[in-house]
Amino acid sequence: MPLHRDIYWVGRQWAVTGYGMQAIDQKLNGIFDIEVSCLWDDSLSERMHALKWLNVADFDKGLAAARKHYPEPARQAAPPEESVSRLKDGAAAEQPKPAAETFDMRSEGLPAKFVSPWRIRHQR
Repeated sequence: MPLHRDIYWVGRQWAVTGYGMQAIDQKLNGIFDIEVSCLWDDSLSERMHALKWLNVADFDKGLAAARKHYPEPARQAAPPEESVSRLKDGAAAEQPKPAAETFDMRSEGLPAKFVSPWRIRHQR
């Protein structure tokens, strides 16, 4: 995948772009490109440092620049303890809502005839 048009930082092997973090080498075909949503994964550094071809210093600088440019998203709040304890005690969970009814529109046997999108002719 070619580099995104918005480039914020460029190193030897990595660039921080509008996509996230991308490998500059186009022969890799975007296999190692990292989306913005994945920049804050805890295991990202360990996975990437295991690669033999990786310039570790350049990757760490790029990751720091990307995390500075794209702040960490808010984490999901933990569920309230009341609902968790209620479920543990064996209380029944809320019943799922029934599926929406299908819309049934029949035109058989009606005296109307559609002539054009803007006119309807009625038989009298």
